[in-house]
Amino acid sequence: MTLAFRNEIDITVWLAGGTITDVAVQPRSRPPLTRLFAGKPAESLLPVLPRLFSLCSVAHQVAFLSAIEAAQGQQATQATARSRVTAVVVERLTELLRSLFIGRLALDGASAAAVRAMMQATTVLGGASEGVSEALRREAVAKIKTALLALGIAGEGRALVPGTALAAYLGRCEGEDLLPPPVEPSFLTAADDVDVLNCLLAGGAAYSDAPELCGKIPETGVWARWARREPVLSTAGPAARLEARIAEVARLCAWLDHGEEDLDDGVVASYRLRASQGAAAVECARGRLYHAVALEESRIVNFEFLAPTEWNFHARGPLVRSLKGAKLAAGRRGQDAVRTLIGAFDPCVGFKLDFREVGHA
Repeated sequence: MTLAFRNEIDITVWLAGGTITDVAVQPRSRPPLTRLFAGKPAESLLPVLPRLFSLCSVAHQVAFLSAIEAAQGQQATQATARSRVTAVVVERLTELLRSLFIGRLALDGASAAAVRAMMQATTVLGGASEGVSEALRREAVAKIKTALLALGIAGEGRALVPGTALAAYLGRCEGEDLLPPPVEPSFLTAADDVDVLNCLLAGGAAYSDAPELCGKIPETGVWARWARREPVLSTAGPAARLEARIAEVARLCAWLDHGEEDLDDGVVASYRLRASQGAAAVECARGRLYHAVALEESRIVNFEFLAPTEWNFHARGPLVRSLKGAKLAAGRRGQDAVRTLIGAFDPCVGFKLDFREVGHA
């Protein structure tokens, strides 16, 4: 089976002088899951999922397993549930940190070694179905903390160690190269899960391609999670969003170190919607991910998913609202600021960015 889908988004920014007048988003293609897998045993999909979902693959596996269990009226053991949350947290930490060092931020030798060390340590903790011994867990967490400190992330909070490449990069983002317009905050939360899942099962792929909730297209991801803890600016630019990402990296590491407390509302949540219909929501790096399945004698009848990207990169969604009307610095500085802001909305998905002047189409 060949599973090739276009996983990149095309974004065109229209400018009039130094103001963004419009933003066009050409979405990526998504796999037709029900057409691909109808009639197949649910368990047979597990080996296929990593090839289907190269982004946030652990979160997808956890969401699928949780949805299947819910459809079958089963519940994961406490130990399994804990292992799944840990695996999702590890993947989230890895993706959020990795994305900080892609693009304009060049790493020196020591920083590159620290990133590699952190990636190796997280693989120890990242199994979705099996836990690790306490000794291995402590060793891996210690290596992650050491690597983060080398990169400039010391303890919880947004403060970075002065003089590090990450601190210098954040300082460059704090200028006025991009001034977003005021945007009324609207965020997706776990309280929306059942409404979203019912819409997903009713609307299928058409809904997951362009989701909305009561006429709104809320934001999901790091900034939405940050908004549950701190007041957020209606004109947040790239620097504020990067600071929130750095703070979450530190908070995830602290949870792995001594995570007795709940991390977020509904990191992994499952729902039995109707007989033989189950669903799950997982808070992954990009935001809230949904899977919904309907079974008949353990075989797939319906399988739909909704990724966080489809909210944030909706044609009328949070990214477009944050860019439309924004003031840009001239030339490369302004364009780089737009690129950084787009990356701050989604740490995983690739995008192609094009700038055009109004009247020069």
